[in-house]
Amino acid sequence: QDDMIVQEGDILIPCNNEMVSMFIPLTAYQESNIYAAFKMISDFTCIRFQRHTTEFNYLKFKDGNGCASFVGCRGGPQPVYYSRTCSVGNLCHELIHALGLHHEHTRQDRDQYINVQWQNIKPGRQKNFEVKSGNTLNLPYDLNSIMHYGKFFFSVNGNPTVLPSYSGEQMGQRTHLSPLDIQKLNKLYHCGNNLYTTVSHNSVLMYDQQSNAYLEKYSSNTNTFLFSDQRSKWH
Repeated sequence: QDDMIVQEGDILIPCNNEMVSMFIPLTAYQESNIYAAFKMISDFTCIRFQRHTTEFNYLKFKDGNGCASFVGCRGGPQPVYYSRTCSVGNLCHELIHALGLHHEHTRQDRDQYINVQWQNIKPGRQKNFEVKSGNTLNLPYDLNSIMHYGKFFFSVNGNPTVLPSYSGEQMGQRTHLSPLDIQKLNKLYHCGNNLYTTVSHNSVLMYDQQSNAYLEKYSSNTNTFLFSDQRSKWH
């Protein structure tokens, strides 16, 4: 299903609102990981997930050979594919595709930050690295995005397919939403201009100017988020 990830990738098509309906089969062996992926998003945005009832548009989780999703809301039941190899971070990555965001490394300004090593890419996978003309939401390029490929993604020979322009930069993490990932989703879904996010080496501090409330969330050394306030917990 990897090919579907890049379909319509140059268009940001968010769902109708911040409430996203989903259908998970009762036999889904990845159910706990799927819920954890929901939580990664809803804990830092206004986006919430609810079980599908009668809604026309909804995400339908289906067993597949890998992790894959269309980009943006396509209308009707929309598949999100998962397998036993999909981590929570992989599933979160695919959910963000479905919510409307494409790969970070395909932005038009990417050549200022990375160098694509075309000779090392598997045949037929070059399109995964092609530049798209999508809306960047006027936010900076983000090497740390959960939507960015790592150095060896789709390598045909074990050599890097993507190199940062500046040595030492890390890419391809699938453990958390970066500060800019959070800003992009909140901006795309009109979560309000009152939400500000600051980040230290191991925590995220969110401030809602409207309610004058702070919400601080930490990550441990094992990349598990520990929450000091459960008000935005996914239900």
